[in-house]
Amino acid sequence: MKNHFWVIDDFDVFSIAGLENRMEALQNKIQPKFTILGRHFADRLSAHGTDEFYPHVAKHARRTVNPPRDSWVAFAPAKRGYKALPHFQIGLWGTHLFIILAVIYENPDKKGIAERLSGQLDVLTSLPASYIVSGDHMKPEAVSIAETGADGLHVLLDRLQTVKKAEFLVGRHLSREDAAALSNDEFMVFAEETFDQLLSVYDVLIGRK
Repeated sequence: MKNHFWVIDDFDVFSIAGLENRMEALQNKIQPKFTILGRHFADRLSAHGTDEFYPHVAKHARRTVNPPRDSWVAFAPAKRGYKALPHFQIGLWGTHLFIILAVIYENPDKKGIAERLSGQLDVLTSLPASYIVSGDHMKPEAVSIAETGADGLHVLLDRLQTVKKAEFLVGRHLSREDAAALSNDEFMVFAEETFDQLLSVYDVLIGRK
């Protein structure tokens, strides 16, 4: 019998009504799994040799009314925070799992990042066709790199330079059903492969390539 890392009940947490009840389920069901992933992948990302990475499990501490619609563990080369840096995430919406590399609006180097990526666009277009991009981490929707094409990527990167709230996310989505069908080992391999491929993009973001 397969030992599954994710189960459908994990995704159903985001259907629980009320901030307190949803947060209790997140803390009991999801955050322990994020903590496990945090330890494992912080070490793996650190082994890449750019920086030492630290895990950051989302606490949603500032919320007072609206329950979180998604949650995640982030990885960045900083102990105290990650939002101002290019960072990796493994997370869940109610509909799917995501593994991404993210540049969000708090990053002060968005213009430089966009210029570097625009100059080496092949690092994105050479990713597998199923990989996705998005311009907003607050929305679950994304489009595949194959569908958006080079022109669409340039639009996203131009927007990253010129619009204050613009963001850039790249990675993989996995439906809740597909995620729950993976064994523990199968999911870890899936995540490792994803991070290994995204690290080539990360190297461009930070100017290493």
